[in-house]
Amino acid sequence: MSESGFHVHGPHEHELEHAAEHDPKGLAGQLAVATAIIATIGALFSYMAGATQAEAGLDKNNAAIKKTEASNQWNYYQAKSSKQNLSELAQELASDVRKTFYADEVKRYKTEKAEIKLAAEKLEAESGAWDDRSAEQMLQHHRWAQATTALQIAIAMAAIALLTRRKWLEYGVFALSGLGVVLGVLAWQHI
Repeated sequence: MSESGFHVHGPHEHELEHAAEHDPKGLAGQLAVATAIIATIGALFSYMAGATQAEAGLDKNNAAIKKTEASNQWNYYQAKSSKQNLSELAQELASDVRKTFYADEVKRYKTEKAEIKLAAEKLEAESGAWDDRSAEQMLQHHRWAQATTALQIAIAMAAIALLTRRKWLEYGVFALSGLGVVLGVLAWQHI
């Protein structure tokens, strides 16, 4: 608009405005529809990226809890080993009357240690399984994030294509959108 409040449109500007407003099948119409679809798919992918990241964090937390429980069992195992060693020493130093008592104690501690060892190893295996699950969830999260990023770039390219009216940019929008969808499918398939 000019300083006097009066503005004259050139014929080219009028044609561009007319094409954008009245030709839904033109570049502007196509990109508007494509952008809406891409944004919707991107929002879904973004949600899945956040959900898998949260799930990975919970799985990692469960792994840490199981690892702590296993550590507690190994500490208990070590305490029983110390008591067994003391009983073995006492058996060597005790009178003949008490040797049987300490021999039974050594046997009891060996049995208890075997049970504790099994429990500790089971907890370590559970911790490892939670760690593996967390790693799998993080891989899936990265796939969802890659898909979302590709779609976000496609939306930005759509805006540039619309402003510059470059057909090759429109093709780039659809190519990046396709890549984003492929990455989303890979995430969905856990690949």
